[in-house]
Amino acid sequence: MAFPQSILDAGEVVVRSMRPHWRRLVFPVLLLPVVVGFGTYGILTLRRHGAAGRDGGWVALAIGLLILARWTLRPFLFWLSTRYCLTNRRVLMRSGVLSRSGRDIPLTRINDVSFQRTLVERFFGSGTLTIESAGERGQVAIKDVPQVEAVQRDIYRLVEAETQRLR
Repeated sequence: MAFPQSILDAGEVVVRSMRPHWRRLVFPVLLLPVVVGFGTYGILTLRRHGAAGRDGGWVALAIGLLILARWTLRPFLFWLSTRYCLTNRRVLMRSGVLSRSGRDIPLTRINDVSFQRTLVERFFGSGTLTIESAGERGQVAIKDVPQVEAVQRDIYRLVEAETQRLR
């Protein structure tokens, strides 16, 4: 899904549009069958014990649903609603499920772009991108950026092109 055109200025072109790396979803996806399996086993075991087991079955179901909501559904919704966009004029970040927040950094204000990758992030091809800009907020660190080195190179190339365009 690309950024809506209403967010972009006239003459602004999307160079990269991305979500956080899919590795953020590994734990939630692996947790889903485990919780469903244990929940099903717990409910069936409690039901064998008669009338007292019925209440326990509802408690087990409620606990399972809470675990799924907190550690499976919530991370998926946050992943789904977080977007990073690199255009020929700025870097845009949008996130939030119920309430939205965003930050735009004009390319002309970017002083430095660096990245950091742990061993696991190197394996998956992601990393943390740190953008230092001239302004009151200074730095912004974007975690789990896919192809972080290529994004860093694109930002440097676009900053140079934007500087040349404004001269």
